[in-house]
Amino acid sequence: MKLLEGKSALITGASKGIGRSIAKKFAEQGANVGFTYLSSVEKGEALEKELQEFGIKAKGFRSDASDFAAAEQLISDFTKEFGRLDVLVNNAGITKDGLLMRMSEEQYDTVIKVNLKSVFNLTKAACRTLMKQKSGSIINMSSVVGVRGNAGQINYAASKAGIIGMTKSVALELGSRNIRANVIAPGFIATEMTEQLDPKVVEEWTNGIPLKRAGTPEEVADLTVFLGSDMSQYITGQVIEINGGMNT
Repeated sequence: MKLLEGKSALITGASKGIGRSIAKKFAEQGANVGFTYLSSVEKGEALEKELQEFGIKAKGFRSDASDFAAAEQLISDFTKEFGRLDVLVNNAGITKDGLLMRMSEEQYDTVIKVNLKSVFNLTKAACRTLMKQKSGSIINMSSVVGVRGNAGQINYAASKAGIIGMTKSVALELGSRNIRANVIAPGFIATEMTEQLDPKVVEEWTNGIPLKRAGTPEEVADLTVFLGSDMSQYITGQVIEINGGMNT
C-alpha cells in the first residue's frame, strides 16, 4: 500500500524546486494533491497535468500565501474541491539577501511576510478544518540558516527561525486534537537557485559537508512524505534537519 493512499495534501510554492518534488512524491505515494503557485503560471499548469498522470486528483491554485484573505480563500476552495485536508506543507519562500548595513527595510519586510507570515496565514486558515477532523499533519519548511544563522541573510534567517518557534507552539496548542506540526530544515540542496552559483562556491560548501555532496529535492520530499504519513504518528514539535551532516 502507498504511504499516503487516500490522503489529501496542500503544498504551497510547488511550481519548482523542493515544492515541486514534494508534490510529485506525494502523488506517487497515493495522495490527492492541491498546490499553489503565483508567478510561474505555465509551470503550475504543467505540474497539474503531470500529477494527474499518477491517477490521483490534482489541482493547482494561483494564490499568494503571504496574503491572509487569499489564504482563507485557498483553504475554502481546497476543502470544497478535495473534501478534507490531511497534510499541509508550508513551503512557499523567497530570498532577498544582503549584509545588514546594506539591507533595506523593504528587503527585510518582504522576506518576513512571504516566508513567515504565510505560515501563520495558512495554518490559521486550516486550523478549524483540522480541529473538526481531529487529525492532520502540518509540515513547515525552515532551513539550516534558521537553526544556525548566516551572514548576509538576517531576514531569511529570522523568517526561518520564526517558523521553528511558531511550529513548536502550534504543536503544543493542537496536539490534544491529534494534529501534528513539525519542521524540516534543509541544508545545501541542489535546485534551480543553486545552479546559478559560482562553481567554486559550491565546491567550498560541499567540502564542508560530511557526506561531500549537496542534497536533492527528492530527498527532502522523502522526509516530507514520512512526516505526512501514518508512520510518524507520534512525532510532533520537532525540527528535523536534512543537511548531510553540515550542522553536526
